[in-house]
Amino acid sequence: MIRLFTIGFTHKSAEQFFNLLRKNAVTTLVDTRINNTSQLSGFAKGSDLRFFAQEIAGIAYTHRVDMAPTKELLTRYRAGQMTWAEYEVEYLNLLDLRRLGDHVRIEDLHGNCLLCSEHKPDQCHRRLLAEYLQARFAGVEVTHLVK
Repeated sequence: MIRLFTIGFTHKSAEQFFNLLRKNAVTTLVDTRINNTSQLSGFAKGSDLRFFAQEIAGIAYTHRVDMAPTKELLTRYRAGQMTWAEYEVEYLNLLDLRRLGDHVRIEDLHGNCLLCSEHKPDQCHRRLLAEYLQARFAGVEVTHLVK
């Protein structure tokens, strides 16, 4: 069984965030944001997060823009130019266009945690990504780390 986690950093203190990762024995934090350098990210700014993950929890960090939505897709959704259902379809199509399933060795994702900013996975691309991987590979168990 491949254990795959997801987490969002908003509505969490650094203490809550890193404790969730440690408690669940996450081995690698996979940043799936298109832009991981925003000052609004606080402790989750990409360059800082790499340091904190390793120093605080002994967790590796990687940034996978091939798993992120495009800036255009995000902009259209946030501007209300598309519904969540339309966003889902376009994001999943984007993963297919990128042939993500061909570029992932699912066994390498065991113990990994997909990261983005959204607090809950309900309307978040990390949930869609996890479900995409689950549908393409047998034996993937997904746990969303919320609190």
